[in-house]
Amino acid sequence: MAFYLHPIKSICQPRTVCNIFAKCLASPIASQTKHRAICTTNPVSAEFGFMFDIDGVIVRGKEVLPAAVESFKKLVDSNGKFRVPVIFVTNAGNNLRCQKAQKLTDLLGVEISQEQVVMAHSPLKMFKQFHNKRVLVSGQGPIHEISKNLGFTNVCTVEDIRKAFPVLDVVDQKRRETMLRTIDEKFPRIEAIVLMQEPAEWDSALQLIIDVLMTNGKLLDPPAKLPYPHIPLLACNMDLQWMAEAWMPRFGHGAFLVCLEELYKKITGRDMIYTALIGKPSELTMHHADNMCQLHAQSLGNQGSVKRIYFVGDNLNTDIFGANLYHRYLTRQRSGRAVSGIAAAVTGRGNHNCELEIETEDVHASAEECHSILVQTGVYNASSDTFSNHSPRDFLPVEEGLREPAFCVPDVLRAVELVFQQEKFD
Repeated sequence: MAFYLHPIKSICQPRTVCNIFAKCLASPIASQTKHRAICTTNPVSAEFGFMFDIDGVIVRGKEVLPAAVESFKKLVDSNGKFRVPVIFVTNAGNNLRCQKAQKLTDLLGVEISQEQVVMAHSPLKMFKQFHNKRVLVSGQGPIHEISKNLGFTNVCTVEDIRKAFPVLDVVDQKRRETMLRTIDEKFPRIEAIVLMQEPAEWDSALQLIIDVLMTNGKLLDPPAKLPYPHIPLLACNMDLQWMAEAWMPRFGHGAFLVCLEELYKKITGRDMIYTALIGKPSELTMHHADNMCQLHAQSLGNQGSVKRIYFVGDNLNTDIFGANLYHRYLTRQRSGRAVSGIAAAVTGRGNHNCELEIETEDVHASAEECHSILVQTGVYNASSDTFSNHSPRDFLPVEEGLREPAFCVPDVLRAVELVFQQEKFD
Protein backbone atom coordinates (compact mmCIF):
# COMPACT_ATOMS: atom_id res chain seq x y z
CA MET A 1 0.00 0.00 0.00
CA ALA A 2 1.38 3.40 -0.94
CA PHE A 3 0.50 6.84 0.33
CA TYR A 4 1.44 10.29 -0.88
CA LEU A 5 2.90 13.23 0.97
CA HIS A 6 2.42 16.95 0.35
CA PRO A 7 5.01 19.76 0.40
CA ILE A 8 5.86 21.28 3.78
CA LYS A 9 8.19 24.02 2.52
CA SER A 10 5.55 26.69 3.07
CA ILE A 11 5.41 25.92 6.77
CA CYS A 12 8.96 24.76 7.39
CA GLN A 13 10.94 27.97 7.02
CA PRO A 14 13.90 28.04 9.47
CA ARG A 15 12.60 31.21 11.14
CA THR A 16 9.36 29.52 12.17
CA VAL A 17 10.52 25.97 12.65
CA CYS A 18 9.97 25.96 16.43
CA ASN A 19 6.32 26.91 15.95
CA ILE A 20 5.63 24.01 13.63
CA PHE A 21 7.34 21.17 15.54
CA ALA A 22 4.03 20.12 17.07
CA LYS A 23 2.32 20.31 13.69
CA CYS A 24 5.07 18.27 12.03
CA LEU A 25 4.80 15.54 14.63
CA ALA A 26 1.12 15.52 15.50
CA SER A 27 -0.46 15.38 12.05
CA PRO A 28 0.03 12.44 9.64
CA ILE A 29 3.15 12.79 7.56
CA ALA A 30 1.00 12.01 4.54
CA SER A 31 -0.18 15.62 4.63
CA GLN A 32 3.28 17.19 4.61
CA THR A 33 5.37 16.21 1.61
CA LYS A 34 4.78 15.04 -1.91
CA HIS A 35 7.26 12.15 -2.11
CA ARG A 36 6.01 8.58 -2.29
CA ALA A 37 6.44 6.06 0.53
CA ILE A 38 5.89 2.32 0.49
CA CYS A 39 4.32 0.24 3.22
CA THR A 40 7.00 -2.13 4.52
CA THR A 41 6.54 -5.08 6.86
CA ASN A 42 9.66 -7.16 6.32
CA PRO A 43 12.86 -5.51 7.65
CA VAL A 44 15.10 -7.04 4.97
CA SER A 45 12.85 -5.68 2.24
CA ALA A 46 12.94 -2.07 3.47
CA GLU A 47 13.43 0.37 0.61
CA PHE A 48 14.69 3.18 2.82
CA GLY A 49 17.75 3.87 4.90
CA PHE A 50 19.22 6.42 7.30
CA MET A 51 22.24 8.68 7.17
CA PHE A 52 23.12 10.31 10.47
CA ASP A 53 25.42 13.20 11.18
CA ILE A 54 27.29 12.57 14.45
CA ASP A 55 28.20 15.79 16.28
CA GLY A 56 25.05 17.54 17.47
CA VAL A 57 22.86 14.59 16.47
CA ILE A 58 24.35 11.53 18.18
CA VAL A 59 26.87 13.14 20.53
CA ARG A 60 27.84 16.48 22.02
CA GLY A 61 31.59 16.30 22.47
CA LYS A 62 32.33 13.04 24.30
CA GLU A 63 28.80 12.66 25.66
CA VAL A 64 26.16 10.65 23.83
CA LEU A 65 22.73 12.26 23.63
CA PRO A 66 20.07 10.18 25.47
CA ALA A 67 17.71 10.39 22.48
CA ALA A 68 20.40 8.74 20.32
CA VAL A 69 20.64 5.69 22.57
CA GLU A 70 16.86 5.28 22.53
CA SER A 71 16.66 5.76 18.76
CA PHE A 72 19.17 2.98 18.07
CA LYS A 73 17.17 0.57 20.19
CA LYS A 74 14.50 0.97 17.53
CA LEU A 75 16.94 0.51 14.67
CA VAL A 76 18.22 -2.93 15.71
CA ASP A 77 16.46 -6.19 16.47
CA SER A 78 16.77 -8.32 19.62
CA ASN A 79 20.05 -9.73 18.28
CA GLY A 80 21.58 -6.32 17.71
CA LYS A 81 21.27 -6.59 13.91
CA PHE A 82 20.22 -3.48 12.04
CA ARG A 83 16.66 -3.65 10.75
CA VAL A 84 17.30 -1.01 8.08
CA PRO A 85 20.48 0.32 6.46
CA VAL A 86 22.26 2.92 8.60
CA ILE A 87 25.29 5.04 7.66
CA PHE A 88 27.06 7.77 9.63
CA VAL A 89 28.24 10.75 7.59
CA THR A 90 30.46 13.13 9.52
CA ASN A 91 32.63 16.06 8.50
CA ALA A 92 35.13 15.07 11.16
CA GLY A 93 38.49 13.93 9.82
CA ASN A 94 40.89 13.47 12.72
CA ASN A 95 40.24 9.75 13.16
CA LEU A 96 40.49 6.54 11.21
CA ARG A 97 37.11 5.09 10.26
CA CYS A 98 37.71 2.09 12.49
CA GLN A 99 38.38 4.38 15.45
CA LYS A 100 35.18 6.35 14.85
CA ALA A 101 33.19 3.12 14.48
CA GLN A 102 34.53 1.82 17.80
CA LYS A 103 33.63 5.06 19.58
CA LEU A 104 30.10 4.87 18.23
CA THR A 105 29.84 1.23 19.27
CA ASP A 106 30.88 2.10 22.82
CA LEU A 107 28.52 5.07 23.05
CA LEU A 108 25.42 3.54 21.48
CA GLY A 109 25.76 -0.02 22.71
CA VAL A 110 25.26 -1.24 19.12
CA GLU A 111 27.92 -2.83 16.94
CA ILE A 112 28.97 -0.30 14.30
CA SER A 113 31.38 -1.34 11.56
CA GLN A 114 33.81 0.97 9.79
CA GLU A 115 31.91 0.26 6.58
CA GLN A 116 29.05 2.28 8.09
CA VAL A 117 31.22 5.36 8.66
CA VAL A 118 31.87 8.06 6.07
CA MET A 119 34.42 10.66 7.17
CA ALA A 120 34.99 14.01 5.46
CA HIS A 121 38.14 12.60 3.85
CA SER A 122 36.68 9.22 2.81
CA PRO A 123 36.08 10.17 -0.87
CA LEU A 124 39.78 11.07 -1.25
CA LYS A 125 40.44 7.41 -2.02
CA MET A 126 38.84 8.08 -5.42
CA PHE A 127 41.34 10.88 -6.24
CA LYS A 128 44.02 8.51 -7.48
CA GLN A 129 45.70 11.08 -9.69
CA PHE A 130 47.16 12.58 -6.47
CA HIS A 131 48.04 9.40 -4.59
CA ASN A 132 51.62 9.19 -5.84
CA LYS A 133 52.33 12.91 -5.76
CA ARG A 134 54.20 14.73 -2.99
CA VAL A 135 51.22 16.04 -0.96
CA LEU A 136 51.08 18.43 1.99
CA VAL A 137 48.32 17.26 4.35
CA SER A 138 46.99 19.64 6.99
CA GLY A 139 45.00 18.51 10.02
CA GLN A 140 45.23 16.73 13.33
CA GLY A 141 45.30 13.14 14.54
CA PRO A 142 47.09 10.26 12.81
CA ILE A 143 47.55 12.16 9.53
CA HIS A 144 50.11 9.78 8.01
CA GLU A 145 48.04 6.68 8.81
CA ILE A 146 44.81 8.23 7.54
CA SER A 147 46.54 9.36 4.34
CA LYS A 148 48.08 5.93 3.79
CA ASN A 149 44.68 4.25 4.20
CA LEU A 150 43.27 6.60 1.58
CA GLY A 151 46.02 5.68 -0.89
CA PHE A 152 48.51 8.55 -0.53
CA THR A 153 52.11 7.38 -0.68
CA ASN A 154 54.22 10.54 -0.29
CA VAL A 155 52.87 12.80 2.46
CA CYS A 156 54.35 15.69 4.40
CA THR A 157 52.78 17.85 7.11
CA VAL A 158 52.96 21.46 8.27
CA GLU A 159 55.25 20.25 11.05
CA ASP A 160 57.59 18.70 8.47
CA ILE A 161 57.83 22.06 6.68
CA ARG A 162 58.51 23.86 9.95
CA LYS A 163 61.34 21.46 10.73
CA ALA A 164 62.82 21.81 7.25
CA PHE A 165 62.51 25.62 7.18
CA PRO A 166 62.35 26.94 10.77
CA VAL A 167 62.73 30.57 9.68
CA LEU A 168 59.44 30.43 7.78
CA ASP A 169 57.39 30.04 10.97
CA VAL A 170 58.11 32.95 13.29
CA VAL A 171 54.76 33.90 14.86
CA ASP A 172 55.51 32.09 18.11
CA GLN A 173 58.11 34.30 19.80
CA LYS A 174 59.22 31.65 22.30
CA ARG A 175 59.81 29.13 19.52
CA ARG A 176 61.61 31.78 17.49
CA GLU A 177 64.12 32.43 20.28
CA THR A 178 65.26 28.79 20.34
CA MET A 179 64.78 27.71 16.74
CA LEU A 180 67.57 26.46 14.54
CA ARG A 181 68.55 28.49 11.47
CA THR A 182 69.36 25.46 9.36
CA ILE A 183 67.49 24.68 6.13
CA ASP A 184 66.86 21.30 4.54
CA GLU A 185 68.04 21.92 0.99
CA LYS A 186 66.89 18.47 -0.12
CA PHE A 187 63.25 19.00 0.87
CA PRO A 188 61.20 17.79 -2.13
CA ARG A 189 58.83 20.01 -4.04
CA ILE A 190 55.19 19.83 -2.89
CA GLU A 191 52.85 19.00 -5.78
CA ALA A 192 49.42 19.26 -4.13
CA ILE A 193 47.75 20.22 -0.85
CA VAL A 194 45.04 18.37 1.07
CA LEU A 195 43.29 20.31 3.83
CA MET A 196 41.92 17.41 5.83
CA GLN A 197 40.86 19.05 9.09
CA GLU A 198 41.45 22.20 11.11
CA PRO A 199 45.05 22.30 12.41
CA ALA A 200 45.98 22.78 16.05
CA GLU A 201 48.09 25.88 15.35
CA TRP A 202 46.24 28.01 12.82
CA ASP A 203 48.92 30.71 12.61
CA SER A 204 51.65 28.32 11.46
CA ALA A 205 49.36 26.44 9.10
CA LEU A 206 48.00 29.60 7.46
CA GLN A 207 51.49 31.01 6.90
CA LEU A 208 53.09 27.84 5.55
CA ILE A 209 50.16 26.76 3.35
CA ILE A 210 50.09 30.19 1.70
CA ASP A 211 53.87 29.96 1.27
CA VAL A 212 53.40 26.67 -0.60
CA LEU A 213 50.63 28.12 -2.78
CA MET A 214 52.63 31.23 -3.65
CA THR A 215 55.81 29.32 -4.50
CA ASN A 216 54.16 26.56 -6.53
CA GLY A 217 55.40 24.12 -3.93
CA LYS A 218 59.04 25.17 -4.42
CA LEU A 219 59.79 26.67 -1.01
CA LEU A 220 63.54 26.83 -1.68
CA ASP A 221 63.20 28.37 -5.14
CA PRO A 222 60.13 30.63 -5.33
CA PRO A 223 59.27 31.87 -8.85
CA ALA A 224 59.70 35.54 -9.72
CA LYS A 225 56.01 35.88 -10.59
CA LEU A 226 53.01 34.58 -8.65
CA PRO A 227 52.13 31.14 -10.02
CA TYR A 228 48.45 31.17 -10.94
CA PRO A 229 46.55 28.98 -11.04
CA HIS A 230 48.41 27.56 -8.07
CA ILE A 231 49.08 23.89 -7.36
CA PRO A 232 46.04 21.62 -6.78
CA LEU A 233 44.21 22.21 -3.50
CA LEU A 234 41.67 19.74 -2.11
CA ALA A 235 39.69 20.57 1.04
CA CYS A 236 37.61 18.33 3.28
CA ASN A 237 35.02 19.44 5.85
CA MET A 238 33.41 22.80 5.18
CA ASP A 239 31.64 23.21 8.55
CA LEU A 240 31.96 26.82 9.64
CA GLN A 241 30.82 25.78 13.12
CA TRP A 242 30.12 22.58 15.00
CA MET A 243 28.64 21.61 18.33
CA ALA A 244 30.77 20.05 21.08
CA GLU A 245 30.37 20.14 24.88
CA ALA A 246 30.13 23.93 24.98
CA TRP A 247 26.74 25.65 25.04
CA MET A 248 27.63 27.63 21.90
CA PRO A 249 28.88 26.43 18.49
CA ARG A 250 32.67 26.31 17.99
CA PHE A 251 34.80 27.10 14.93
CA GLY A 252 35.10 24.26 12.45
CA HIS A 253 37.38 23.61 9.50
CA GLY A 254 35.19 25.88 7.40
CA ALA A 255 36.31 28.81 9.56
CA PHE A 256 39.94 27.92 8.85
CA LEU A 257 39.15 27.81 5.13
CA VAL A 258 37.58 31.28 5.30
CA CYS A 259 40.77 32.62 6.91
CA LEU A 260 42.93 30.95 4.26
CA GLU A 261 40.76 32.23 1.39
CA GLU A 262 40.75 35.81 2.68
CA LEU A 263 44.47 35.92 3.46
CA TYR A 264 45.39 34.52 0.06
CA LYS A 265 43.16 37.05 -1.71
CA LYS A 266 44.41 39.96 0.41
CA ILE A 267 48.06 39.09 -0.30
CA THR A 268 47.78 38.11 -3.98
CA GLY A 269 44.67 39.88 -5.21
CA ARG A 270 43.46 36.54 -6.60
CA ASP A 271 40.88 33.99 -5.49
CA MET A 272 42.24 30.79 -4.00
CA ILE A 273 41.16 27.86 -6.19
CA TYR A 274 39.81 24.60 -4.83
CA THR A 275 40.43 21.67 -7.13
CA ALA A 276 37.73 19.88 -5.15
CA LEU A 277 35.68 20.47 -2.01
CA ILE A 278 34.56 17.27 -0.32
CA GLY A 279 32.70 16.44 2.82
CA LYS A 280 29.16 17.72 3.34
CA PRO A 281 27.48 19.45 1.50
CA SER A 282 29.35 18.10 -1.56
CA GLU A 283 27.33 15.81 -3.83
CA LEU A 284 30.42 13.62 -4.18
CA THR A 285 30.41 12.85 -0.46
CA MET A 286 26.67 12.17 -0.53
CA HIS A 287 27.13 9.95 -3.58
CA HIS A 288 29.87 8.02 -1.76
CA ALA A 289 27.65 7.69 1.32
CA ASP A 290 24.78 6.49 -0.88
CA ASN A 291 27.05 3.78 -2.26
CA MET A 292 27.99 2.73 1.28
CA CYS A 293 24.31 2.66 2.24
CA GLN A 294 23.53 0.33 -0.67
CA LEU A 295 26.37 -1.96 0.43
CA HIS A 296 25.06 -2.00 4.01
CA ALA A 297 21.62 -2.92 2.70
CA GLN A 298 23.14 -5.85 0.83
CA SER A 299 24.96 -6.99 3.96
CA LEU A 300 21.60 -7.05 5.79
CA GLY A 301 20.09 -9.28 3.14
CA ASN A 302 18.05 -6.66 1.31
CA GLN A 303 16.94 -8.01 -2.04
CA GLY A 304 16.52 -4.60 -3.63
CA SER A 305 18.21 -1.23 -3.46
CA VAL A 306 17.63 1.58 -0.99
CA LYS A 307 15.32 3.98 -2.84
CA ARG A 308 14.77 6.62 -0.16
CA ILE A 309 17.45 8.07 2.09
CA TYR A 310 16.64 10.11 5.18
CA PHE A 311 19.50 12.34 6.25
CA VAL A 312 19.36 13.48 9.87
CA GLY A 313 21.52 16.49 10.73
CA ASP A 314 21.77 19.60 12.90
CA ASN A 315 23.39 22.05 10.47
CA LEU A 316 21.39 23.90 7.81
CA ASN A 317 24.50 24.80 5.82
CA THR A 318 26.07 21.36 5.50
CA ASP A 319 23.65 18.58 6.51
CA ILE A 320 20.38 20.00 5.21
CA PHE A 321 21.97 21.81 2.27
CA GLY A 322 23.94 18.68 1.35
CA ALA A 323 20.94 16.35 1.53
CA ASN A 324 18.82 18.72 -0.55
CA LEU A 325 21.61 19.18 -3.12
CA TYR A 326 21.87 15.42 -3.46
CA HIS A 327 18.10 15.05 -3.76
CA ARG A 328 18.21 17.57 -6.61
CA TYR A 329 21.11 15.67 -8.22
CA LEU A 330 19.17 12.39 -8.01
CA THR A 331 16.07 14.02 -9.44
CA ARG A 332 18.04 15.40 -12.38
CA GLN A 333 19.74 12.06 -12.94
CA ARG A 334 16.38 10.30 -13.20
CA SER A 335 15.02 12.94 -15.55
CA GLY A 336 18.15 12.94 -17.73
CA ARG A 337 18.90 16.61 -16.91
CA ALA A 338 21.99 15.96 -14.78
CA VAL A 339 25.55 16.93 -15.65
CA SER A 340 27.65 14.18 -17.20
CA GLY A 341 28.50 12.58 -13.88
CA ILE A 342 29.24 13.17 -10.23
CA ALA A 343 32.75 14.47 -11.04
CA ALA A 344 31.25 17.23 -13.16
CA ALA A 345 29.03 18.26 -10.25
CA VAL A 346 32.12 18.58 -8.05
CA THR A 347 34.35 20.49 -10.47
CA GLY A 348 31.72 22.82 -11.83
CA ARG A 349 31.86 25.26 -8.90
CA GLY A 350 33.82 28.41 -8.30
CA ASN A 351 35.29 30.77 -10.86
CA HIS A 352 37.77 28.30 -12.34
CA ASN A 353 37.40 24.93 -14.00
CA CYS A 354 39.97 22.43 -12.76
CA GLU A 355 41.09 19.27 -14.44
CA LEU A 356 40.09 16.48 -12.13
CA GLU A 357 40.05 12.75 -12.63
CA ILE A 358 37.94 10.84 -10.15
CA GLU A 359 38.09 7.07 -10.26
CA THR A 360 34.55 6.27 -9.25
CA GLU A 361 33.68 3.32 -7.11
CA ASP A 362 31.86 0.21 -8.23
CA VAL A 363 28.61 2.09 -8.07
CA HIS A 364 25.66 0.13 -6.81
CA ALA A 365 22.15 1.25 -7.67
CA SER A 366 21.79 4.69 -6.14
CA ALA A 367 18.80 6.02 -4.25
CA GLU A 368 15.96 7.85 -5.95
CA GLU A 369 15.30 10.39 -3.20
CA CYS A 370 17.16 12.00 -0.30
CA HIS A 371 15.08 13.73 2.37
CA SER A 372 16.56 16.12 4.93
CA ILE A 373 15.56 16.05 8.61
CA LEU A 374 16.69 18.85 10.91
CA VAL A 375 17.18 18.21 14.64
CA GLN A 376 17.54 20.90 17.27
CA THR A 377 20.20 19.31 19.48
CA GLY A 378 23.24 20.84 17.81
CA VAL A 379 24.29 23.86 15.77
CA TYR A 380 20.79 24.86 14.72
CA ASN A 381 18.75 26.75 17.29
CA ALA A 382 15.26 27.80 16.27
CA SER A 383 15.06 30.38 19.05
CA SER A 384 18.09 32.26 17.71
CA ASP A 385 17.69 35.44 15.68
CA THR A 386 20.77 34.56 13.61
CA PHE A 387 20.01 32.87 10.30
CA SER A 388 23.10 33.82 8.32
CA ASN A 389 24.05 31.76 5.31
CA HIS A 390 27.25 30.02 6.39
CA SER A 391 27.52 27.91 3.26
CA PRO A 392 31.01 27.50 1.74
CA ARG A 393 32.25 30.19 -0.69
CA ASP A 394 32.12 28.03 -3.80
CA PHE A 395 28.54 26.93 -3.09
CA LEU A 396 27.24 30.52 -3.06
CA PRO A 397 24.75 31.83 -3.91
CA VAL A 398 22.54 29.11 -2.45
CA GLU A 399 19.36 28.56 -4.40
CA GLU A 400 16.14 29.28 -2.59
CA GLY A 401 14.86 26.27 -0.71
CA LEU A 402 18.09 24.26 -0.57
CA ARG A 403 18.68 25.21 3.07
CA GLU A 404 15.11 24.39 4.09
CA PRO A 405 14.64 21.00 5.78
CA ALA A 406 11.98 18.63 4.52
CA PHE A 407 11.16 17.72 8.12
CA CYS A 408 11.82 19.33 11.50
CA VAL A 409 12.01 17.41 14.78
CA PRO A 410 13.44 18.06 18.25
CA ASP A 411 15.94 15.16 18.29
CA VAL A 412 17.14 12.02 16.57
CA LEU A 413 14.64 9.76 18.36
CA ARG A 414 11.75 11.76 16.95
CA ALA A 415 13.45 11.63 13.54
CA VAL A 416 13.51 7.83 13.58
CA GLU A 417 9.91 7.67 14.76
CA LEU A 418 8.91 10.11 12.02
CA VAL A 419 10.49 8.00 9.29
CA PHE A 420 9.06 4.77 10.63
CA GLN A 421 5.62 6.41 10.61
CA GLN A 422 6.11 7.64 7.06
CA GLU A 423 7.31 4.26 5.83
CA LYS A 424 4.72 2.32 7.87
CA PHE A 425 7.59 0.35 9.28
CA ASP A 426 7.33 -1.35 12.64
